[in-house]
Amino acid sequence: MPLSPDQQAEIDDLRANPQPTLRAVSPGMEQHLYKAHDVLDHGFIRVIDYMGDDNAITQAARVSYGKGTKSVSNDEGLIRYLMRHWHSTPFEMCEIKLHVKLPVFVARQWIRHRTANVNEYSARYSILDREFYIPAPEHLAAQSVVNNQGRGEALQGEEAARVLEFLKSDSNRAYDHYQQMISQDDQQGLARELARMNLPANIYTQWYWKVDLHNLFHFLRLRADAHAQYEIRVYADAICEVVKDWVPFAYAAFEDYRMGGANLSGKAIDCLKRMLAGEDVTQETSGMSKGEWREFEGIVR
Repeated sequence: MPLSPDQQAEIDDLRANPQPTLRAVSPGMEQHLYKAHDVLDHGFIRVIDYMGDDNAITQAARVSYGKGTKSVSNDEGLIRYLMRHWHSTPFEMCEIKLHVKLPVFVARQWIRHRTANVNEYSARYSILDREFYIPAPEHLAAQSVVNNQGRGEALQGEEAARVLEFLKSDSNRAYDHYQQMISQDDQQGLARELARMNLPANIYTQWYWKVDLHNLFHFLRLRADAHAQYEIRVYADAICEVVKDWVPFAYAAFEDYRMGGANLSGKAIDCLKRMLAGEDVTQETSGMSKGEWREFEGIVR
């Protein structure tokens, strides 16, 4: 199960005892507080705390102006302007703290985003649970023949069964040895900080991850993209659903300008102008490499 009994009891207690506050709240985010959203086979995300809302973004942008200069329609327009022109500082006024349970190999990708505060479950002090990420059959894919860091078609039949058996048996064997090494029954036992090195990268870890909205959008732009690895993308997708309820104006602008938009180089803009003028532009006359041209065609064709 994604949540331990103790974690579920803590959540139930917190939700049963709401506290009054004078700070600004987001009604959409309040519905997510202390609720776990399941991800993969044993993982989850849950919101521990947050600060700010759409109003906090526009308030920061209008720091020199009074409240009389704003309206709901102006707020949405201002947020879209800020997003469109890459004015990032106002989005830093909002923060979110998440509790995430995820496989170690996903955590190692995630931690490359060095713009957050992180505190991870420590296997130096505690014993990790026997929980491993085992992909569903449709996510057991072969290596892509055109992308060194991507997947090809899903494995089928006996090949898929063989790989699944390896993943399950190797994970459990490693954990059995982990337990035996730290056992205190009639033996001294290996230190936990050393015994953990025998564990596979698909074992689950947990952390608290706190980040501002600007850097969260950067994370989501990369990790919720269709080209991102599936196992981290599903976490990003789950976070997107939370952010959409938290800051609806900001998320809509992010979805439009970042997720749904495209950046064009000077050469690409020049080619687009020539095409609009009726010229038949080819890769050879574009001044772009084959890779650049292929990406450009993917945008404009």
